[in-house]
Amino acid sequence: MPSITDQTPSALSAVFDGWPRALSADDVGWAAFQAAPGDALHRLLAWTSPSFPIGAFSYSHGIEQAVEDGAIATVSDLTRWIEGLLRFGAGRTDAGFAVRAARTAAAHDDQGLLSLARTAAALAPAAERALEARQQGGAFLDAVARGWGLDQAANFATRLAVAGIPPTLAVAAGACGGWAGLPEAMLIEGLLHGFAANLVSAGVRLVPLGQTDGQRAVAALGPAIAAIAADARRHPQAPPGGCAVLADITALRHETLYSRLFRS
Repeated sequence: MPSITDQTPSALSAVFDGWPRALSADDVGWAAFQAAPGDALHRLLAWTSPSFPIGAFSYSHGIEQAVEDGAIATVSDLTRWIEGLLRFGAGRTDAGFAVRAARTAAAHDDQGLLSLARTAAALAPAAERALEARQQGGAFLDAVARGWGLDQAANFATRLAVAGIPPTLAVAAGACGGWAGLPEAMLIEGLLHGFAANLVSAGVRLVPLGQTDGQRAVAALGPAIAAIAADARRHPQAPPGGCAVLADITALRHETLYSRLFRS
């Protein structure tokens, strides 16, 4: 089988033709992408872009405290830290919530979505982490409703407000992806990539690191992102929760950090 780096049409066709012998089309999302709405890729890139107005740049997920403590001082430290968050912390948990939200929204199960949102909102391990998830979740629904004309997002925000349930980013983004018909595999991997890339950007500013080191970190996190996204889709009913204990402790300690750049 030719390398994916061989970008000729015949080579790419051979790669795609070879996938079903090792992976199902559902695993790689190719069939779902072909059947998706014509603007699916455009929406996905916009909604997971650093320029999407949810304020992601202002949160470090505790990395600022880890840098202050000396736990993150090199690009290798940063990469290992973020991979731990992906595999054992918010990355794993939020991927599961996003999958469930996408499927629940696509099934038009409004009560199920409210119940899922309530559970997600209750699991933040620190006040600033709750702020990070909830403010981005609310901003995501607002941006998609007002900027992209997705009425379901506005209706969901209203139902959450009436029920007194804070929106979280994982549930908000997953639900919007489900309503918009975005391919699930690409949606979940895109959300995880956005989460990881934002934390790499925070680390680059805080350590500080060079831009090339930042890109090395993003590249190195690719396999973990793909694996976690696939696992979340295979086991959507897995109990939520994680064991990134040190990351949770740094998030708690960041609340009393005297001088800071980030809100978490």
